Amino acid sequence: MQERKSRFTSLSGFDTNRVYSHHDLKDWLPEEELGAPGEFPYTRGVYPTMYRGRLWTMRQFAGFGSAEDTNRRFKYLLQHGQTGLSVAFDMPTLMGIDADDPRAHGEIGHCGVAISSLDDMERLFDGIPLDQVTTSMTINGPAAVIFAMYLAVAEKRGIGLERLDGTLQNDILKEYIAQKEWLFPPDPSLRLITDTITYCAEHVPKWHPVSISGYHIREAGSTAVQELAFTLYDGLTYVETTVKAGLPVDRFAPQLSFFFNAHNDFFEEIAKFRAARRLWAREMTRRYRPSDPRSAQLRCHAQTAGCSLTAQQPMNNVVRTTIQALAAVMGGTQSLHTNSMDETLALPTEEAVKLALRTQQIIAQESEVTNTADPLGGSYYVETLTNRLEEAALDYFRRLDEMGGMVRAIERGFPQREILDAAQRYLREVERKERIIVGFNEYVEPEARQIPILRIGLEVENEQVARLSDLRKSRDSFRMVGAVEALQEAASCGENVMPYLIEAVKAKATLGEICLALKEVLGIYRDPVVL
Repeated sequence: MQERKSRFTSLSGFDTNRVYSHHDLKDWLPEEELGAPGEFPYTRGVYPTMYRGRLWTMRQFAGFGSAEDTNRRFKYLLQHGQTGLSVAFDMPTLMGIDADDPRAHGEIGHCGVAISSLDDMERLFDGIPLDQVTTSMTINGPAAVIFAMYLAVAEKRGIGLERLDGTLQNDILKEYIAQKEWLFPPDPSLRLITDTITYCAEHVPKWHPVSISGYHIREAGSTAVQELAFTLYDGLTYVETTVKAGLPVDRFAPQLSFFFNAHNDFFEEIAKFRAARRLWAREMTRRYRPSDPRSAQLRCHAQTAGCSLTAQQPMNNVVRTTIQALAAVMGGTQSLHTNSMDETLALPTEEAVKLALRTQQIIAQESEVTNTADPLGGSYYVETLTNRLEEAALDYFRRLDEMGGMVRAIERGFPQREILDAAQRYLREVERKERIIVGFNEYVEPEARQIPILRIGLEVENEQVARLSDLRKSRDSFRMVGAVEALQEAASCGENVMPYLIEAVKAKATLGEICLALKEVLGIYRDPVVL
């Protein structure tokens, strides 16, 4: 039978054989190198029992409108079986500006929850026991400020910081590479991240102070190889910076976490998670020789690919998300967010987000894929892909080392250009129908089916602005100004800024006021032109 015509390549461009056998592995992966789950180099998983011991955390990304709106969504998700919270912030919050800043007009609460002050953070988590849930916060440029607000809420409730468990994304390098939501130049931003890592090691030991994120790199158009390479190299950069600051690697590395995309190429995505664990274990061991095995273990969160969803025939997105979620689980993720079918149109409705959660629950409870660790381990195809991904990522590592590290590479525009080229190649393939997107460039329907979408009214912005006005009138201005000036002094002389940030938010300094004060000390950044 003649084979159908197609590209027969992975999304990363690897040529795919018609069939695989032991001949494809004999030079790359001796049997003794594969190991077992829970054993170095952790290709097959970081825990010996994997999901037989504990299921992944089901952590649906949520945030919209006011703090009260999102608080209600949190409680809705918890009532329906979600096992961890994940906070989405709106664009003004992500950019470190207040809701009453003219630049924020029209954006309040639209892509996440609006947080401008400690009062907002208190309303966001009203009635939620912070010491009984894990909380993930997806924020980067102003991450230390938002984290200070969270810690201040816990302190006001009498909850010891050592009891808090969760994750702060706090990954600024990928912002320069892909998402473009930075506040300060790279070097002072790295110092702020080092401050949060050091503070957590001493005061918040269960917290993950950085979630090194490949998700946004992939959403910007990268290949799986680029996502793997740039993400892990970013992680090594944070380790190097923190070790140089004087903190032993075993004091903080076990609390680092990662965040990956789960895209459409089912087997390549499974292999990517396996390659990530192995590559991280080997590089951490080679470069830093930790004595604690956990320092070389890569634990990760995954989210299904937002960039793969289509506004056309949005019901198809349920199928895409299911395939991607299954790949993340087969790859061994520690927590997972499944996208809702309507997210290309608006923030997800309650029904859509419940269906996305149910997708995870069905995989966990009905598919039986959790019965054994690394069920595809030993597959000729998956092991070959795992090896190819690791080899290709190591080639990027060598190039980045030669450039003097990730910060210097970013200043030259290297990772940005690599991702741009990959994104353009993919779009050309879609335009030429070399890659089929069902409902978009093939099997197209003439009229779009209307589905309910969530809309954010202007009243959210008006209420947020009014609250800020009341806050500024009622606070002790002398105390607030003194706390912000103390923060600037600490930032100027190299002290850890976290204690000063906590005092500033307690004094009711707003997010925008604090970020502006830090810009006066740390400076601003302009992106290099990428041609």
